[in-house]
Amino acid sequence: MTTQPNLTLNDGRIMPQMGAGIWQIDDDATADVVAQALRLGYRLIDGAAAYKNEAGMGRGIRDSGVARDEVFVTSKLWNDAQGFDAALRAFDATMDRCGLDHLDLYLIHWPLPALDAYVETWKALIRLRDEGRVKSIGTANFHEPHLRRLIDETGIAPAVNQIELHPSLTQEGLRAVNRQLGVVTQSWTPLGRGDSFDAPAIRDAAARMGCSVAQVILRWHIQHGLSVIPKSENPERLAENLAALELELTPDEMAAIDALDRGHRTGPDPDEFDYRQPL
Repeated sequence: MTTQPNLTLNDGRIMPQMGAGIWQIDDDATADVVAQALRLGYRLIDGAAAYKNEAGMGRGIRDSGVARDEVFVTSKLWNDAQGFDAALRAFDATMDRCGLDHLDLYLIHWPLPALDAYVETWKALIRLRDEGRVKSIGTANFHEPHLRRLIDETGIAPAVNQIELHPSLTQEGLRAVNRQLGVVTQSWTPLGRGDSFDAPAIRDAAARMGCSVAQVILRWHIQHGLSVIPKSENPERLAENLAALELELTPDEMAAIDALDRGHRTGPDPDEFDYRQPL
C-alpha cells in the first residue's frame, strides 16, 4: 500500500495530502467508489452537499472496513444555505445524510460576494468547530479579499482553501496568499479535464518515468505542497492516481509544467459566480 503523506493545518490537525473526489458520481455508485478508494489506501474523501451523494459517501466509509478515525472526511455547504442559521441547518442535514457523528473538514463552497453572506456563514462554521461537530473548517473558491475579510472580521483563518488549480491555471498568486495566511491550498479539477495532457512538458516527463500523463500532473501538485483530490470511478485509475505519490519530477520538469499556465478556467470565476446558478 502506498504511504500517504500528510499536511499540517493551521489548527494543528493533520490532513492526507491526496484524496479521492466524488463529484459527478451517482449516489448509488458512490458507496462502492469510496469503499474501494479507502481499501486501496486513500484516507481523504472529498464530498459536498451539491454533489447529492453524501449518503453514498457515508455508506462507503462504513462499508470499507477502515476505522472512522483513520478517514479524513470533507463536505461543503452549498450556496442556498449561506447565512448563520441556514448554515447550521444545512450542516445538520449533511450529517443526517452522511450518517456520521462528525466531519473532519467543512467548507463554504463559494464566496458569492454579490450575496454578501459569507462572513455570517463563516461564523456558523466557527461555532460548529467550537462545538466539536467538525474538526477543521475552511473555504472553497475564495480569493484574497474574501479570505482577508473573514480573518479581519472573525480572527479565524480557514484551515484549507480549495480552488481550481491545474497546469493551465496554476494560481501562483493565490497560492502565495494562502501560504502567507497559513492556509493549505487544495486543488480541485487537478487534471484540468485533460486540457494539458498533450503538452510536451508533461508527455516528456511521463515518457521518462514510464507513467501516465495524469500521474505526472498529480505529482506536480504534490511536489508543490498542494493537497490534491482527483476523481475516478475506475478502481485501476484510482490505484494509478495514488501511485503518483511514488514518482519524482526534476526541477526542470516542474518549471516546464509551471510555464504551461495560461489562466484557463474550466469552472466559474468566483468573483462572478451567481448563487442561483447550478454547479
